[in-house]
Amino acid sequence: MKPAPFDYIVPQSLEEALGLLHDLIAQGVDVKVIAGGQSLMPLMNMRLATPAALIDLESLSGELAYIEEGNGLLRVGPLTPHYRLEESPVIARACPIITEAEALIGHPQIRSRGTIGGSLSHADPSAELPLIWTLLEGRAILATKTGQRVLRPQEFFISYLMTALAPDEIITEVQLPVALEGVGQALEEFSPRHGDFALAAVACQVSLDEAGCLRGARLAVGGAGPTPIDVSEVLEGYRGEAVTEKLALAVANQMVTHLDPPDDLHASREYRLNLVRELGRRAILKSYQRCLRTTDV
Repeated sequence: MKPAPFDYIVPQSLEEALGLLHDLIAQGVDVKVIAGGQSLMPLMNMRLATPAALIDLESLSGELAYIEEGNGLLRVGPLTPHYRLEESPVIARACPIITEAEALIGHPQIRSRGTIGGSLSHADPSAELPLIWTLLEGRAILATKTGQRVLRPQEFFISYLMTALAPDEIITEVQLPVALEGVGQALEEFSPRHGDFALAAVACQVSLDEAGCLRGARLAVGGAGPTPIDVSEVLEGYRGEAVTEKLALAVANQMVTHLDPPDDLHASREYRLNLVRELGRRAILKSYQRCLRTTDV
């Protein structure tokens, strides 16, 4: 199918884009912002989305596509495409779980066009980057014509394909903490075919104390609810313990009690819970092993 007719607008600066967005909304025009188009264009082709106007941000790549590290923070422009995240040595050093996640996203054609800002804005709860962003408690800077605000994942994601982005807002930067030396990160997911959205996914980050026992950890689940779910609280009671197969399984069993995934045409609730349990166990142990390889304990 082909999309319904629409006006196509190409601003030459972020300021111009925000101004156009503000003015069109004030006029009552149904306007959408497009970055890589890997989510919006299929919806438009199927006429599930029929905006009257599109504001294409691709011409702003020089302004909004960057990867920078400093003061313990990884700053990424929203128009940075997946392939640049996948190939970046800065990302590989500062946040290696993103490098791992990018290899699982779609196929090279998709990674050449899709962007980090587009992925977060689309807010598919099974997608890898929203899950990683949730795991690491990142931040997003959202701008309008008149100002900006900063949101955390739990404030940004609302439900399936729904975010707190106001109609006149654009993500202008994605921020993530740099992985400290000695931190182990891992992502485990299951999908029917490589490149498909995951039926379930678990991301984990672990750090150890001087005795090689659990000092800190974070845990997040994708594909088991309307948004990525931070379940790090289940690890609180295990601080100071040795990371073993038994501990990993105990955490995984406790983790699924915090979840209520839906039944759908792809998988039953029970199947997803079993997937999460096994993926969680694997992610915890893999994070621990990676932590050992980078920590002298």
